[in-house]
Amino acid sequence: MNNTIFDDVFRTMIEKMPYLAVPLINEVFHTSYPEDVKITQLRNEHQQEDGEIITDSCLLIGRKMYHIECQSTDDMTMVIRMIEYDFAIGIEHAEKQGRRYRIEFPKSCVLFLRSSENTPDYLETDVVFPDGNTYLYSIPAIKMTDYTKDSIFEKNLLMLLPFYIMRYEKKGHNFNDNPELFQMLLNEYEEIRVNLEKELTETGKSELYTDLTKLIVKIADYIFRKEEDVRKGIGDIMGGKVLELESERLKAEGRTEGEAIGQIQGETRLGSLITRLLQDQRTEEIPIVSTDAKRREQLYKEYNL
Repeated sequence: MNNTIFDDVFRTMIEKMPYLAVPLINEVFHTSYPEDVKITQLRNEHQQEDGEIITDSCLLIGRKMYHIECQSTDDMTMVIRMIEYDFAIGIEHAEKQGRRYRIEFPKSCVLFLRSSENTPDYLETDVVFPDGNTYLYSIPAIKMTDYTKDSIFEKNLLMLLPFYIMRYEKKGHNFNDNPELFQMLLNEYEEIRVNLEKELTETGKSELYTDLTKLIVKIADYIFRKEEDVRKGIGDIMGGKVLELESERLKAEGRTEGEAIGQIQGETRLGSLITRLLQDQRTEEIPIVSTDAKRREQLYKEYNL
């Protein structure tokens, strides 16, 4: 399955901020793990004879394995892929007990970023074993549309915030034609910014605030890649505080204010360019722009960055 910007953002959170998955696991599987519970990230690559399959996440908490997939569309074949992934995970962690093996499936779910009224609450399939017994494979489906910004903060489901903008992806032209509606969107994101800042920076987690905000802007830039005013509006609201926090961090490291702001703006500009290259499927140019200043400047002009 081809990587998308949604997969990249989800995996970034899982790899760099795995503790964000804990409230989501508690929400879906009705557990009560504390946020600082020990999490072990298991391998996402599982080799099979016909090729490698890569899962979005596989986490170990205590002796329980949790497998979460992020899916951008309501794909009816997802349940088949999930049981394939789960079987590969179970085989890899099979326990030998005398002459027998115990294969335990992980606790799995799918996060649907887009869904419809036909998207089920559970993905299910019947599995018929050689002895004739039939077992139901059933895993929960999490739908972004079920969560408001208020419920996300109430349940501490901060991992969902970067994808919240997707509920508005079909309204891009409406925002251009309706200033009042556009202002409502900006007000909502100002509220998200304030809540996120209160949630994280006041508890000494300003770095997490910065990282999450960058991912929120990254997804918004992609969703509204053809709507410059919308991109700029959300970017100004969410990015302004990030610039301030990053500037403070760099000044604490001994940079002057001018040097700090210059470095941040350069990093932000390069990040925007890489996002645009990903959107246009020009991934082969990403390593080049990181090292070739001349080519980087050419692409800045091409993308008007």
